[in-house]
Amino acid sequence: MTESIKQALAESPVVLLIGARQSGKSTLVRNLGPEDHQPLYLTFDDLTLLSSASANPQAFLDSVQKPVIFDEIQRIPDLLIHIKKSVDEDRKPGSYLLTGSANVLALPMAADSLVGRMDVIKLFPLSQGEINGQKESFIDMVCSDNFALPGKTDKEDREHFFDRIFTGGFPEAVQRTSKAGRDRWFRAYTTTLLQRDMRDLANIEGAADLPRLLSVLAARSGGLVNFADISRSTAITQTTLKRYIALLEQLFLIDFLPAYSANLTKRLTKAPKLYFSDTGILSYLIGANWQKMLVENTMAGTLVENFVVNELKKQAGWNETNVTMYHFRTTNNEEVDIILEMPGGDVVGIEVKSGASIGKDAFKGLKVLKENLGKKFKRGIVLYTGEISTAFDNDMFALPIQTMWAEQN
Repeated sequence: MTESIKQALAESPVVLLIGARQSGKSTLVRNLGPEDHQPLYLTFDDLTLLSSASANPQAFLDSVQKPVIFDEIQRIPDLLIHIKKSVDEDRKPGSYLLTGSANVLALPMAADSLVGRMDVIKLFPLSQGEINGQKESFIDMVCSDNFALPGKTDKEDREHFFDRIFTGGFPEAVQRTSKAGRDRWFRAYTTTLLQRDMRDLANIEGAADLPRLLSVLAARSGGLVNFADISRSTAITQTTLKRYIALLEQLFLIDFLPAYSANLTKRLTKAPKLYFSDTGILSYLIGANWQKMLVENTMAGTLVENFVVNELKKQAGWNETNVTMYHFRTTNNEEVDIILEMPGGDVVGIEVKSGASIGKDAFKGLKVLKENLGKKFKRGIVLYTGEISTAFDNDMFALPIQTMWAEQN
């Protein structure tokens, strides 16, 4: 996302980089330019700075030389009003680079403070291409008018593929060589989110409910959101439950894929699907490991689907093709895991399978989608854990999941 941030800084007085804690925001913003031309960097994780800015936000801002980087801006949302005043007086591009480990735009006083004055960029944990040292363009490829089956990819051992899922994309987790070491990090990470960051955002009552809620949500990853059912499972009232889930989304721990409609005449499910923003954390929460993958197909399917959704959301940040992501499901349970809708309304449907081989039945949902969309249906893709790219029809293709990041031979 480096080039996107640099372009935004050249055009907008305020750039806000949001994303999960430990996803790499601080490292990224501190290495945007030459070492001798770095802007002033101030983090509100420093209690002295936090106290100073809280005591008198205007005096604090007046004492700071621009351009400046404010890290963890969600810890002092009052400062945003004063940044707005500063920008209204001087709209010089690149004056403020802000980062937030919570979605600052969801904070009441921040929602309107910087409208029209700020570019917002979302940073996800590392993609598989970033881990491998290359830039992926899978969305551009499958949405292209000139789509052709990709060349052969290097074979990847199935156990190694699932290890990618168990590891996720957080830089610290990626660097750890043992699953036990990663699990210790995931435990500390989720504890910090639940005990500190959620309390920073809101006054939480009954915090003892949160670990249990997180476990219940993890078990439902990839499923339709049903607040009444989750409320019964957790004994948390729906009002409180919706508040907790909104906070978990605000902290980028969970995410949602909205339902696709496009004014189709067929009755469709309207509920969004729930996903975790990192499969490393999801794997830790549900106790997934390679041995379980050999016997529990449902667990494998859940993890693989969540993994693909995450990788597509990451790549959407830099691929040239602008897409909006949805899921498709009829009231008869005919479904397609992922819809990529382009600005003109054309659609690429993507179905995800955890098996190493597939048959024509894997395209059942995609064919239903095609029947409903007509000319708007561009093509259907089934991503699976096998090795061969092949066509099942003129507009129906099977691709290995590793095509999403692998170099083509």
